[in-house]
Formats: sequence, C-alpha cells, structure tokens
Amino acid sequence: MCVRKRIGTLTIIFLTALSLLFTHLYIAFYSPVSPNADNTVTFNVQKGTGFRVVASNLRDAGVIRDPESFIFIASILGAYKKVKAGEYELSGAMTPMEVLDSLVKGKVKRHLVTIPEGYDLRDIASALEREGLVDRDEFLSRAADSSFVRAVGVEGPTFEGYLFPDTYAFTRGMAVDEIITKMAERFKSVYFSEFEAEATKKGVGMRKLVTFASIIEKETGAPGERGLVSAVFHNRLKKGIKLQSDPTVIYGVKDFDGNISKRHLGAKSPYNTYVIYGLPPGPIASPGRASLRAVLSPDDSDALYFVSRNDGTHHFSNKLSDHNRAVNRYQRHMKTSGQAMNKG
Repeated sequence: MCVRKRIGTLTIIFLTALSLLFTHLYIAFYSPVSPNADNTVTFNVQKGTGFRVVASNLRDAGVIRDPESFIFIASILGAYKKVKAGEYELSGAMTPMEVLDSLVKGKVKRHLVTIPEGYDLRDIASALEREGLVDRDEFLSRAADSSFVRAVGVEGPTFEGYLFPDTYAFTRGMAVDEIITKMAERFKSVYFSEFEAEATKKGVGMRKLVTFASIIEKETGAPGERGLVSAVFHNRLKKGIKLQSDPTVIYGVKDFDGNISKRHLGAKSPYNTYVIYGLPPGPIASPGRASLRAVLSPDDSDALYFVSRNDGTHHFSNKLSDHNRAVNRYQRHMKTSGQAMNKG
C-alpha cells in the first residue's frame, strides 16, 4: 500500500508538473499581452541586432510579455538567427508565435506612395523623402547615373520620364536603386505590353514617345484635351513650327520660382522650345497612359495654337489671328499675344 501510495503521489506530482509546463508553454506561445487589436506599434529591427536585444525591445514596446519565454520559443523552433531587419507594425494583441512569424518571414510594414502623372524626378524624390523612404539628394544622384539607366534598359541619360506614375508599396530600408528599379520596371511593363508594338509600327522610339507624352502631360490636366494637344504638336512639327511649350522652358530653368518671363523664353537651353525646333532632348516628367496614348492617337484637328481659359481647359485655334483674339480674351494681362501657345 505504501508503494502504491508513493507511485500515486508521484504520478499526481508528475501530471501536475506536466500540466503546469503545458500551461506555461501555451501562455508563452499563444497568450497575447492585450486583447486590444488597435494597440499597434511601429517596431524597428536594425540589421545586426542580437535576438536577446530584439526580445527585450519587444517587451519594452508592449508587444510580448516575457523575453526569456520568447527566446525559448525561438530556440525550440530554430528561429533564433532568422529574424529579418526592417520596420514592422506589431500589436500587443498578437500572440508571441504571430510576432515571431512576422519577424522571421520579414513581414515588414509597407508604405503606399502614389506618384501622380506629371511628376518629374525632383517631385518624385521629394515625395519619397517625405515618407522617410529615401534621401532626396541620393535619389536624384542615382536617377541621373547613366550607367544605371542603361543597366535597367530605358532610353535616356537619366530616369526622367521612366519612373511610371502609379501607387507603390515600399518598405523603409529599401535601397534607392531598388526603389528606382521597381518604378522603371513598372514603366517597361506598361510600355512593352501596351505601346511598343504600335510605336514601332509608326516609327516612334521609346525616348521620343515618352518625351512627347511628357509635354502633353504637363500642358493639360483635362482628360478630354490630350488628343487635341497632341494634334497641335504633331501639326507644328510637320510644318516646322517651334512647339513653344512653356513646361519645356520651365524644366530647363534651375530653381524656377513660378513666374515665367521673357528672359526665360529667350534663354538658350536644349529644353527651350521657343528657341529650338522639334522636341527637347528628353522627357520633362513622367507621363501616364493617357498621354502616351495621345501621342500615338492624336485627334483629327488642324489646330496649331491653344491658350488657357484659366479654368483648367484651353481654347484651340487653327489660325494665328484667332489665337491672338483668344489670348486677348483669356490672358488680357499679357502684353504680347502671339508668343505662347499656352499661358497657364
């Protein structure tokens, strides 16, 4: 009886200890700090940070309860050295297993950035810097690296015009080259799937198409006008008339203050289409699909001029005399009526 009692007692102790162990492991693996799922924190794992430091920081951030238990879990699962650096969005409502899974699989926080049509490299660099994703100067330097441009496979000395306007998901810590490449590859995907065949058939190369489209993009924001603006430029090119596009002039002015002057219009610049004939040497911004399409499919129009109505739309004219009257009507403050196709 005594032996049986001892076996029974030991069995109870063993089962109790086993139960406590399972309870501890369950809490360690699956018990969150808080049921409040809205309690999220941004958590950074720096490259080279030891796992013990990561576990301690997670506790301090209120994401896990016990660093030692978390380390124990990682050791059992072989995840101790598999945590990936990056920025994470974690919550105290996540179980330790969910937290560990995020860190091991590198489920880093994504930042959605929308690049609108008509942004140039400087605009794009500023937008990405505001999101804390790049250093503006570094971005512009890499975007102007001609060897990098050639390696990615677009036509031009820089990436101007080839970073496609779209909404992107980037992560903090991404290399500048990776960000630029992702945007340029998006352009190539759109170009080769939607425009390359028709452009080749019409004898329009990638660079000419993007350059032409970038001017249309900057000239009008009215969707219904792109085909007409394209027709005007096509007509002027055929007749050997200078394009006289203000956005090209502005692009060539360093530190433009928002006010275009006669001095700007007369300045020698490869982008000043009041001085040069034909298209400028490269794009002045990133055009969207509609502007790229407008180059290849201009409206059937004999118009040679257009002027802003100051409401986002333009008045188009076939004759200079009609254009001058429109300028006088819509741009009375201008002293010279026949100079610009678009003042506004």
